[in-house]
Amino acid sequence: MKRSELREIAASQKEAVESLDTGLPRTALGTLPDIRSHALIVSGIRRCGKSTLLHQFTRTRGRSYFYLNFDDLRLLDFTTSDYALLDTIITESGADLLFFDEIQSAEHWELYLRQKLDEQYQIIATGSNASLLSGELGTKLTGRHITKELYPFSYSEFLAFRNKPRGIDSLNEYLERGGFPEYLKTGNPDILTQLQTDILYRDIAVRHGIRDIASLKRLFVYLLSNAANLVSPSKLTQIVGAKSPSTILDYFSHFEAAYLLERVPRFSWSAKAQALAPKKLYIVDPGLIRTGSVAYTKNEGSFLENFIFMELRRLTSNICYFSDNAAECDFIVNAHREKPLCIQVCSHLNHDNEAREIKGLMKALSCFDLAEGYIITAAARDEIITQGKKLHVIPAWEDLAATCGLSR
Repeated sequence: MKRSELREIAASQKEAVESLDTGLPRTALGTLPDIRSHALIVSGIRRCGKSTLLHQFTRTRGRSYFYLNFDDLRLLDFTTSDYALLDTIITESGADLLFFDEIQSAEHWELYLRQKLDEQYQIIATGSNASLLSGELGTKLTGRHITKELYPFSYSEFLAFRNKPRGIDSLNEYLERGGFPEYLKTGNPDILTQLQTDILYRDIAVRHGIRDIASLKRLFVYLLSNAANLVSPSKLTQIVGAKSPSTILDYFSHFEAAYLLERVPRFSWSAKAQALAPKKLYIVDPGLIRTGSVAYTKNEGSFLENFIFMELRRLTSNICYFSDNAAECDFIVNAHREKPLCIQVCSHLNHDNEAREIKGLMKALSCFDLAEGYIITAAARDEIITQGKKLHVIPAWEDLAATCGLSR
């Protein structure tokens, strides 16, 4: 590339981002460290607000910074040799804070970040591919990086953004629309549809050389339509027309790396048994389910369970489900700590499902020798005492972190 071209691209990008409204201060803003010794990497699905979060970070510091977004068609020809030109432009800017967007799109980016850290620059960056980031950070930037995950708006952030109170009405609206900021601003579902297309084609099919794009898309649509359910790669091969279960597993890893979904393991004291057991699937945002699913009936229980998972996932990654073949409990949080949290989720607790839901939670509580657990419903609040154990029935619109004693 030419130095003049690179300088012009950087200038136009910074002008564009600085003209944007930084919007709602994200909850994660208070967790970002202001340090020079480590690169701060914010990772997450595309369009969830990573760049906005880091712009909020720079504005609260009131410092000048150098900005470059590598996810730009004008930078397709950027190669390792162009880092020398980038060095020159950074020096010209006089900034000692470097802000790189979609850093995984740059060749050998991890080596360049290491170099700039050694030169005493402060570095903040965003990334949208978990496998690329974790692999390179773990080998070239070991001990020199801090990674923070960001998701679309949580329910609490949604309430602040829409200026609404907690309650069943606002919860239902969140379950319908989700938390992608741009979609909430415009209400245009094409934004979420295009986001899914961009991720499937650009970030997955092109990056990994996948030719059978039809099977990739069929699988993703099927998964959107089966959120909060167990998934079996061997059973999915015929459904989506893939060649083998290993192909399905590859697709799963690509979806997870792009932050589209997560799979949750079944609890077991044996690591091998946990790895072999079927996993439950959860989608990163309800808006994706509403716009991408082909399910013709609304399964409110699955929507609510998916919502609770994401609320918990923002607090911890240590989540599994409990099953002993006779009963199941939806979530065990921090299973290997002294007092895990056992949570059962159902849209409505009634005569048809009460015995089943209580049985699953009681089995989990007995397994961990716990005296209390939670049943989360759409709106009910109650308390059940049975066999010496206390079951708190709480509405999903409550602040789970405060109610269940989970730290943020």
